[in-house]
Amino acid sequence: MKAQVIVSETGPDGLQLQDLPAPERHPGQYLIDVRSCGVCFPDLLMSRGEYQLRPPTPFTPGTEVAGVVSAAPDGGRFAVGDRVVVASMLGGFGEQVAVVEQQLFPLPDELTFDEGAALGINFQTALFALTMRAHLQPGETVGVLGSAGGIGVASIIVAKALGARVVAVVHRTGNEEMLRGLGADEVVALTDGWKDRVLELTGGGVDVMIDPVGGEVFDEALRAVAPDGRFVVIGFAAGGIPTVKLNRVLFRNIAVVGAAWGEYIRTHPEVPGVLHEKILELVGQGMRPPVNHVYRLDQLPQALTDLAEGRVRGKAVVRVSS
Repeated sequence: MKAQVIVSETGPDGLQLQDLPAPERHPGQYLIDVRSCGVCFPDLLMSRGEYQLRPPTPFTPGTEVAGVVSAAPDGGRFAVGDRVVVASMLGGFGEQVAVVEQQLFPLPDELTFDEGAALGINFQTALFALTMRAHLQPGETVGVLGSAGGIGVASIIVAKALGARVVAVVHRTGNEEMLRGLGADEVVALTDGWKDRVLELTGGGVDVMIDPVGGEVFDEALRAVAPDGRFVVIGFAAGGIPTVKLNRVLFRNIAVVGAAWGEYIRTHPEVPGVLHEKILELVGQGMRPPVNHVYRLDQLPQALTDLAEGRVRGKAVVRVSS
């Protein structure tokens, strides 16, 4: 089978497209024919040796698979021919991957394989952050930093599906039409005075602020949260890890909470299944994951370079096979 292999932890240039044996299927495992695989920030970090999961090289990355069951154990939940979403963790950028049942979730008929691959970590993280960490209620206002990125786009879509008003805060120009098309009620450019603009639009601040960015915007973003609001830290895409001025947290009665989905599911392995059931419900109500960029398997290094250099708006997927 064809697969992209990280042969050196030197970034996207360390990937090679190789011919490999089909993965060995151990007892209890399923074999999945991969149709599409999402491109996400952990893939980029793995290519650099900077992710918490660091397998020895060479290995095939790829964590967000959509595909078809080609072999199944007796008595399992899924059968040969079933369309599935796979939390593969590794191996997704190959034509086949072997996984256990806990890594499989049904792919609804309403979605294409590309959309299924876009439904993985970002939507799980957004739903986890908004419901389990921020306890979002219908009618509340959500601010989304880094709103043109993968987590930002998913957060906008999920927040709207849950009945929230959404204020998208964006650094890159030229994204307003896309963000409003995704459901953002307001779009605020990350320029001087952006915090005051958010306060003006919301009448005193957002109820929930989603932050996958970190860095220098953190302090101003914290001041854009309304009293009794929740500031949800998802990541540090800007590179800097900010510190919290606790007087602002204390006197405005704001909660600052973490939403590390990957770490949480290590001790709560049932959570992805619970979240996927809710995602299926929202898909049934019309929610769709956007696919903004599609690459071929041989173009994965370019996809990761585009992600690293900020050229990916929304979600990119690699179409592994038809």
